[in-house]
Amino acid sequence: MKKIMGLDYGDRRIGVAISDAFGWTAQGVEVIERRRDEGELDRIAALVKDNEVGEIVVGLPKNMNGTIGPRGEICMEFANTLRESLSLPVHLWDERLSTVSAERTLLEADVSRKKRKQVVDKMAASFILQNYLDSKR
Repeated sequence: MKKIMGLDYGDRRIGVAISDAFGWTAQGVEVIERRRDEGELDRIAALVKDNEVGEIVVGLPKNMNGTIGPRGEICMEFANTLRESLSLPVHLWDERLSTVSAERTLLEADVSRKKRKQVVDKMAASFILQNYLDSKR
């Protein structure tokens, strides 16, 4: 059974999460720094290969009223780029509040601001992927 990768695509960083083999749980894996040369695509491709990923879920930030703004359009373009370069199914998943949820969880756990910055994207990717996995059941 192929695993599913969740991505939280941000301006500077991409949070990455990967499901277990059964598609039940999402684990944060790493945070990829975005680069001008789009080297992040190579890193994603390597993770896909190393973890036997069969599909990808990209968080789609929508406005609270459900419309898609400039940020959402960028994520849609990124999803298309992944689809073309990796030849895998790529789904867009409404991620409204995933970063907010991740921040809140870390605040409640009393994680320092510096440490929060390092893990929030990875955690947001986990929330996106977990919500997607739960919807499939």
